[in-house]
Amino acid sequence: MGDLQQGTWVQSGRVFSAREIAQIRETVAWLPKLARKELAATVCEHLRWHTLTGTPKVHACQHLLERMETAGLVQLPAVRASPARSSARAGVPAPVPAWLATPVRCALSALGAVHLEVVSRPEEVAQWKHAVACYHPLGERGGFGYRLRYFIRAGERTLGCVMLAGAARALAVRDAWIGWDASARGENLVRVLNNNRLLLFPQVQVPHLASHVLGQLARRVAADWRQHWGFTPLLLETFVDPQRYRGTCYRAAGWQVLGQTSGRGLARPGKTYRSHPRLVLVKPLQADWRERLCRTLAQHP
Repeated sequence: MGDLQQGTWVQSGRVFSAREIAQIRETVAWLPKLARKELAATVCEHLRWHTLTGTPKVHACQHLLERMETAGLVQLPAVRASPARSSARAGVPAPVPAWLATPVRCALSALGAVHLEVVSRPEEVAQWKHAVACYHPLGERGGFGYRLRYFIRAGERTLGCVMLAGAARALAVRDAWIGWDASARGENLVRVLNNNRLLLFPQVQVPHLASHVLGQLARRVAADWRQHWGFTPLLLETFVDPQRYRGTCYRAAGWQVLGQTSGRGLARPGKTYRSHPRLVLVKPLQADWRERLCRTLAQHP
């Protein structure tokens, strides 16, 4: 069991220092509406708590969070009821639906009104995940922290998918550009959103559609985020693989290129990870975004 006097807790063979416990409490405090399993996955990412194969130790983390709640250190979100599943369909991949296979080739002006539609109903989430798994080069991975999914629609046609999720925890080029210290970053990182999926289906060939969608996203995401999560985001970020893309649609939508990532992933015990660097692009959402990201509650209680 945990020893509050000594400031250490032990779970599944890992000893957590007082500093790590404080970090967990901070994470739980700024993600009060997240489902418990997703919250545990986020804590695992922040603490780099993984198995030797690199899988987050979500089950062990859930036990730790529940123990901390019993000790009065955190207040976890309420347990959510699991949606009913059909055993006949469980584990059976859905066929590609007709709306994913319909070609759309025209000018942007010929499409009619293009809009982003928030994906919230379980059946829509399943459709969104299936579409991204089919067509996005990175596949369908849920991201961590808060998230919001969109379909890109024009009339009755579905043209693509968008997702915003938790920002990179530490990113040298971004953090230097913002100018925040570690304390401000710890408090305000939740207000930075990562556009980790932007997908136009390969059957959709409409020049300038992607930048049009990104412009619309920047204009409406603050209101959507407040409605769904109860607070206002201040900055968007994304990563672009320069070996495959130039980020043209982001640049056309007013995103700024900051530089590149180091290409080093999270260090995990017994594992190394390296990939080629990605371009880092950002888009502020509020006029006073830097002032608000760089101040802490201690400075402005």
